[in-house]
Amino acid sequence: MSKIKILYVEDELFLGKIVKESLESRGFDVIMETDGAKVFPLFKKSQPDICVLDIMLPNKDGFEIAEEIRDLDEAVPILFVTAKNQTDDLVKGFTLGGNDYIRKPFSMEELIVRINYALRNKETNSSKITGDMVSIGKYFFHVRRQLLADGPDEKKLSFRESELLKLLYENRDKIIDRKDILNLLWGNDSFFNSRNLDVYIARLRSYLREDASLEIITIKGIGYRFIVG
Repeated sequence: MSKIKILYVEDELFLGKIVKESLESRGFDVIMETDGAKVFPLFKKSQPDICVLDIMLPNKDGFEIAEEIRDLDEAVPILFVTAKNQTDDLVKGFTLGGNDYIRKPFSMEELIVRINYALRNKETNSSKITGDMVSIGKYFFHVRRQLLADGPDEKKLSFRESELLKLLYENRDKIIDRKDILNLLWGNDSFFNSRNLDVYIARLRSYLREDASLEIITIKGIGYRFIVG
């Protein structure tokens, strides 16, 4: 079996070498670049399975690189790395075609979970939300605007509510592990974040309660399953 090829872009050389060597020790093939202006030609030449892009780069930032990549390839997963906490930056990343993000500092375990999740989603791309709006039962979910609409009635979702609904919908009718949700949306599976997840699940259930064909089922000790009738 051929190795998964990662295009990893990071201008902090010391950090980049550590991450590259750690990924390679786990069986990945890693191509690393530090200069944003050199990434797109390297992408075309190497044809990676996934791109891990730092946002703050010299000469060309991660957002610009993502736009170039998406003009050529709509399917390759893009994972943004950011030291920022601003929601606007994260929303911009998703709008430009990013699949996920990870905040610095991060553990290798979290990075690998996110890489594997993005690659798994690519394999089941028929389930993935690719446009700005999707029909979920009687509702319309406006992904970019973070709105859940039932006719003229609109519910504004928070960023995390929107990302959780998107994640559940893309994995509809499948069991999704609770730890995966926590690591992907919160960055770790601490007790505090676990309780937050319970609150967000309850909120989504309340938002969707007018459609009996929709159900978020708790699989005790494992996770959730989003039934879309």
